Amino acid sequence: METDVNRIGRAACLAALLSLAVSVSGCSWMGRAPDNSITPAELAKDSVPRAPEEYVIGAGDALSIFVYRNPDLSEAGAAVRPDGRISVPLIEDILAAGKTPTQLARELEERLKKFIQDPNVTVIVRSFIGPPDRQVRVIGEATDPIAIPFRDHMTLLDVMIATKGVTKFASGNKAIIVRTDADGKQLTIRVRLNDLIKDGDITQNLKMAPGDTLIIPQSWF
Repeated sequence: METDVNRIGRAACLAALLSLAVSVSGCSWMGRAPDNSITPAELAKDSVPRAPEEYVIGAGDALSIFVYRNPDLSEAGAAVRPDGRISVPLIEDILAAGKTPTQLARELEERLKKFIQDPNVTVIVRSFIGPPDRQVRVIGEATDPIAIPFRDHMTLLDVMIATKGVTKFASGNKAIIVRTDADGKQLTIRVRLNDLIKDGDITQNLKMAPGDTLIIPQSWF
């Protein structure tokens, strides 16, 4: 007849095996990077995708619309709504998201020709978030997980400063960056945040690309 000690020992072994199976198969990104990931040194052999030369308006941006010699038609604070549109005097709705400020200005001029002669419009971006494919997202064990507007020459250290570092529960040296290259292929880049932040390992300070997602896993205790 099986004793209580044997039953307890068997249950403990089963629990350990189940825990191991979950850690290996289920939440792999939390404990380790996928097997097809690469390091910053390997990434350096490839070029980082370049951002467009002109800024593209996104939902959440704040714009100033200036109509020359027509202050009544100008709008100092036009917010781009979640649907990507804005409303200005004489023009109830116009799509702004996905266009450059110059493109939007020319379209506003075409719309205003019905009301005034030879309109001259200038669009100024006052505060910006940018479209999703121009943002860098940070999720997981960052102190302040956020989506950051991408800017030229942005580095991983810039991102960590913006997110105020990592939490005490973070496994910084197992962080990964998920990136889509110019051919649409998804890359997984292994980065060692602790080495960068605490030890000043500048080899980990790789250049970011628009659309990057930084995932910071939690430590296993």
